[in-house]
Amino acid sequence: MSRLEVRDLVVGYDATDVLRSVSLEVPDGSLLAIVGPSGCGKTTLLRTIAGLVRARAGEIRIGHRMATTHGIHLAPEKRRIGWVPQDAALFPHLTVAENIAFGLPTARGSARSARRAANRDDVRRLLDLVGLGSLGDRLPTQLSGGQAQRVALARALASGPDVVLLDEPFGALDPILRAELRRSVRELLREEGVTGILVTHDQAEALSIADLVGVMRGGELLQLDTPEQVYRRPATPWVAGFVGDAVFLPGTWHGDEVACALGRLPADWVSDDAATASPLEAPVDGASVDVLVRPEELLLRPLEAVLEGAPAAGGAAGWAGLAATVTAVSYTGHDAMLSLVLDDETRIDARVTAAGLLPVGTRVAVSTTSRVLAYAAGGR
Repeated sequence: MSRLEVRDLVVGYDATDVLRSVSLEVPDGSLLAIVGPSGCGKTTLLRTIAGLVRARAGEIRIGHRMATTHGIHLAPEKRRIGWVPQDAALFPHLTVAENIAFGLPTARGSARSARRAANRDDVRRLLDLVGLGSLGDRLPTQLSGGQAQRVALARALASGPDVVLLDEPFGALDPILRAELRRSVRELLREEGVTGILVTHDQAEALSIADLVGVMRGGELLQLDTPEQVYRRPATPWVAGFVGDAVFLPGTWHGDEVACALGRLPADWVSDDAATASPLEAPVDGASVDVLVRPEELLLRPLEAVLEGAPAAGGAAGWAGLAATVTAVSYTGHDAMLSLVLDDETRIDARVTAAGLLPVGTRVAVSTTSRVLAYAAGGR
């Protein structure tokens, strides 16, 4: 196992910087998922780590080896890195076993050597490892999309890499197969003790399988933390909205509380400033802030029941007199998202369980018992 370290990495084409002072560290055997909008530099970061793109500045260290620094650019084949692309990129004229054998150091990138090595024990072990033990003689055209990606992963592992880079490997798969394969990939990387970096456009995927999640925008790494911290304490309002559904309300700061449309709530001040990498001072009393609440943290009850003095669902107390109207319902089976319009015309969303569905037109009381987050006003 090897730790991967990237320090102040700058990559550019012509006069444009694609990566701007990116730094990260992935511990031995951990999986980092990188998310961000298209064009933010995710794939460029992978290609630079792999040695396929030269950096303008910065360092890349893989285990104890310096792969990139001033005056040093270790060749891709010497970095002990495995690569799993989005389209599997299997050789159509080679069998499954031969494709895997192609990744062996002894094959030296030769199809003839790969054919000779196809029956080796280590190839059979990798076939069994990815659940394709009986398919070694098949050609890539005889495989499903999920099977092809398993072959690509086995080929990446064949060289005994310290780090495996996965560039949108599940993007072309249907949702059920995608979920199954990402679980398998995570288990395989853990079993092999390989450090991994996964690039994905699926935020839920990143949160569900990674040890660490990095959020990129415009060539910068805005946050790198555990999935729970990225979701529960996003570094910026933009990160909050990118990794999950978010409700923002204007409010005012009062010590460790905020006053907003939901009432006076306990709050934490988020002081990280991604633009300057320096902490912001907590606002003065009465300062304007943006208040973050996740839709699942909102509590709803029919307004009529609240006005009649009925207790809140689950016995929770403190229902505010904030009124809203359900204007749309997006049902997903296990839960639903309700679109609400407050009496002051503010529009928000609330997530409820399937048992808590309310029809369009229902008047509801909205509140929360959660501790909320406060950001500098206007930071979105």
